[in-house]
Amino acid sequence: MPLDTAEKQKLIESHQIHGTDTGSVEIQVAMLSERISKLSDHLQKNNHDYASRQGLLKMIGKRKRMLSYIKNKNIKTYLELVKKLGIRG
Repeated sequence: MPLDTAEKQKLIESHQIHGTDTGSVEIQVAMLSERISKLSDHLQKNNHDYASRQGLLKMIGKRKRMLSYIKNKNIKTYLELVKKLGIRG
């Protein structure tokens, strides 16, 4: 489930660190989270779409690795990002 340009731009503007930031880890995690939520909705309607389920699990793993990178670099940024995205308990 790809994101359209308007959604990407909105995510970039809400998570960018400086004016020209378009690919920081925070933005990548935000985009992955949005794709994960869309794909989860798709899979709830289409139970037998096993290829998409495998893609979802890969995206979740990638997001987990990126979050652990942020956590190791700066715990404050990690906590703010997790709170802003509403992921993890």
